[in-house]
Amino acid sequence: MLPPRHAPRRLLALLALAAAAALLASSPAGARQHGHRLHRAVGACSASHAPVRAATIRRSRDATLCLLNRVRAQHGLPPLRLDARLSHAAGQHSREMVRRRYFGHDSANGRSPFDRMRATHYVPRNASWSLGENIGWGSGAFAEPIAMVRAWMHSPPHRANILSRTFRDIGIGIAPGAPLGGRGATYTTDFGRHS
Repeated sequence: MLPPRHAPRRLLALLALAAAAALLASSPAGARQHGHRLHRAVGACSASHAPVRAATIRRSRDATLCLLNRVRAQHGLPPLRLDARLSHAAGQHSREMVRRRYFGHDSANGRSPFDRMRATHYVPRNASWSLGENIGWGSGAFAEPIAMVRAWMHSPPHRANILSRTFRDIGIGIAPGAPLGGRGATYTTDFGRHS
């Protein structure tokens, strides 16, 4: 996990998730209760249990957004809006982690999440902004959208990004495959807001 990056009128909260399985296995009773609430909300999120494959990326992305917005609604927060520019940055990062076999917020060439998101022109010139990122990967059932969202919600720093009142937009990038090779799925969610 990288520490938050602060600048005047700016925040870049960077979070990493190394193993969804470990977080799920060590979840406290309160987290299990939250997982039950999330499961009840799945009806509208039809692909939340679907395996992630190249042909199902869009359905998996939509299910992930649906699940995240269900959690936000349970906490009285407005839904996140899917942003094509942030999704482009997130998708490129997930695919790169799988292709180059690493797991981290910084790209293989040293670009930070801030650099990647700003390069999409999501933030207008001279605007104030807030950006954040969650990443994660899993294999088998832990690669499904519902498992990834549950894992993030069981991790206080990831949960903070998901439930931030600051963020209004999100980009979701999911790539089939695991950063260390093999089957699975790798997720990047880029959160943002600008004036």
